[in-house]
Amino acid sequence: MTPRTTAILSALAEEQQGLLERLQQPRRVTRAGRDFWLGDLHGQPVVLALSRIGKVAAATTATTLIEAFGVQRLVFTGVAGGVGPDVRVGDVVVASEFVQHDMDASPIFPRYQIPLYDRERFACDVDLSALLSGAVRAGGYTLHQGLIASGDRFVSAAEESRLLQEALAAAGHAPLAVEMEGAAVAQVCFDYGIPFAAMRTISDRADDTAHVDFPKFVTEVASRYALAIIEEFVRGLNTMHPT
Repeated sequence: MTPRTTAILSALAEEQQGLLERLQQPRRVTRAGRDFWLGDLHGQPVVLALSRIGKVAAATTATTLIEAFGVQRLVFTGVAGGVGPDVRVGDVVVASEFVQHDMDASPIFPRYQIPLYDRERFACDVDLSALLSGAVRAGGYTLHQGLIASGDRFVSAAEESRLLQEALAAAGHAPLAVEMEGAAVAQVCFDYGIPFAAMRTISDRADDTAHVDFPKFVTEVASRYALAIIEEFVRGLNTMHPT
């Protein structure tokens, strides 16, 4: 039976580079102004892509992966600001669900609810997320599992982070991390019925120090985490049931 094609979506070029170097029989295809790399990784057919920054860009990339390349599952790796009380820099969060912290169509719809979907959160695939979590544990990294909040803002001030968390908590949402793309990709995958899993390496605490040494962290920490975890994840796909 032919293995299912897996999309590996990276938020940053530094995270993608190591995977590109290990890709067997790489072939580049340009679509929608983006480069997509097709090939094999540890015996699995994959398509590598950069999400670009922000929800709209990430949604376009995810849609192209599904429509143009026929991927049958999608995994996303990137960095995020930690906001959960026990989430520290260097930890890894595997998402169970996503919420858009900047969605507000009130009073027509309740705050955070996605109009016409009758829901505020989009869940990740349980089996795929379990495999991704296992890959995090195999690497010896500190793992957290739970809600991640996405929005088109780089949260980099303590007061902004506090207000954001308070507003979400008032509506019953307690995210572990904040970032800028995942909820959009989760919504696209929901629309298409595509299994989706996502991990984020915590680069900062979404406070006044969030911009400090960010490039250094990505190069020296997040990129190595992403490569090791995704390689272990892809190896695990070889043992998954094909359906």
